[in-house]
Amino acid sequence: QVEIVESGGGAVLAGDSLTLSCAASGAIVRFGNLGWYRQTPGNERELVALITEGGYTKFADFAKDRFAISRDNAKDTVDLQMNNLKPSDSAVYICYVEESGMNTDYDHWGQGIQVTVSS
Repeated sequence: QVEIVESGGGAVLAGDSLTLSCAASGAIVRFGNLGWYRQTPGNERELVALITEGGYTKFADFAKDRFAISRDNAKDTVDLQMNNLKPSDSAVYICYVEESGMNTDYDHWGQGIQVTVSS
């Protein structure tokens, strides 16, 4: 019942910036942690950045100096701002949504959006 809508992907040049947006709806109670993961062919899905309800953030080593993550609890959205993009950042980026139910939590994943960095 949770719906996740991702946007903002595309093709850019090395050094460019790009912002990914994710909007979630349909939580049983509320949404908890929100974040972005990424995956490339032949590799496991890996964390890019995570942000808690209270605004605490966690970044992968490759992202901590270049990316920023933010959320709007009123709109249930999470944005990932990516700066100084590198070809190695090319991947399918997947929005992660933690849903809080009455007695347990549920993990939800977006369908993923492509980011391609050239040069």
